[in-house]
Amino acid sequence: MDLMERRIDGETLYEGKIVKLVVDHARLPDGTVAIREVVYHPGGVGVLALDDNGNVPLVKQFRYPLQKLLLEIPAGKLEPGEDHALAARRELSEETGFEADEMTYLGYTLASPGFCDEALHMYLARGLRRTGQHLDEDEFLDVVSVPFDELVRQVMDGTITDAKTVAITLKTKVLLGL
Repeated sequence: MDLMERRIDGETLYEGKIVKLVVDHARLPDGTVAIREVVYHPGGVGVLALDDNGNVPLVKQFRYPLQKLLLEIPAGKLEPGEDHALAARRELSEETGFEADEMTYLGYTLASPGFCDEALHMYLARGLRRTGQHLDEDEFLDVVSVPFDELVRQVMDGTITDAKTVAITLKTKVLLGL
């Protein structure tokens, strides 16, 4: 069966500095027409940095849409045309003040493909060196060091619910056999 939905036409309702919202009319496999709301996002990166003692620097920051503080891996959006490997190094350095000798690509995850095209590329960083944090001017966060085993426990018990942090923690656990 052909499951493709084909765009007929659409309209951009909003285009900001991070996302673009488009409402399309799409022809469904049975010939009917449906409305599809799509958020286009440039994509991003997330880094799980693991030091020699088994600790992970996480960032605690206020997330406006949820109106609460979350504990997450360092992450950020891609700039137009930016290589995700370089962006991962940039975000790790900016947010935590660490640079890494070794960066292992762990693939990417889709944030919410039912309405958004955001792909988040995940990296495991090892061989950490402290160089000094240099946040963006509109970025406010605290860095918290958590033992990897504790991070896994918090992911599994639902304390940490951020999707990128959950995905990269479990991928790292399987990859390293921890």
